[in-house]
Amino acid sequence: MTFKSMLCAVALAMAAMGVATTYAWANPSGEFKLAFVDIQRALNECHNGKNVKTDFRGRIQRLQERLQGEQAEVERLKKDLEEKGALMQPEQRQNLEDDYTKKLHAFQDDYKNSGDELKQKDNEMTGAIVQDLALVVQQIGVKNNYTMVMEKGSLLWAIPSIDITDEVIRAYDGMNVKPGALAQETLGASRSRFGAASQPRPAPPSEESAPPSSGASTITK
Repeated sequence: MTFKSMLCAVALAMAAMGVATTYAWANPSGEFKLAFVDIQRALNECHNGKNVKTDFRGRIQRLQERLQGEQAEVERLKKDLEEKGALMQPEQRQNLEDDYTKKLHAFQDDYKNSGDELKQKDNEMTGAIVQDLALVVQQIGVKNNYTMVMEKGSLLWAIPSIDITDEVIRAYDGMNVKPGALAQETLGASRSRFGAASQPRPAPPSEESAPPSSGASTITK
């Protein structure tokens, strides 16, 4: 997932949660206030972003060390086949070939699957932080009566004084939350608020199954 597509996904997710359009952005005084934020820089410089990046580097290093060990074992078996295979008994040679083939396929699968898993995990963690930052931007926008807060990547030019990236980073770091916690909290609040109303009402009993009318309450105590 590219960073631009991630931003689009965040925008769609926020719209789906009902948080992107719930505020009147216009300043009561009629003043038109604009600001912009560099989400990529905020992602790189916030505490959670740095921690995720450090963790990702550690995972990459551990994966490389494991794969290098697997590759070395595969190369050793291949060398044994090339140098000693002709001198081995047929059964012994077959066992060595089977061992080599098994470990070669295991190495290839581990190489591919581990890389895909790391990439997916990195995208998930990065996306969670971007969602949090988007909510922080919204909170700052509402608090300061901004008419609109734009993403720097979509701007051709803007004066530096309306850049609120540092403010966004400070606000997010000050919350001291785990990646994605703000988005989960907002989603949970939305479900709590609208969940009961969205539940289907039980259908009234049919005439065949309805109890006979006796004038007494049918509520059991």
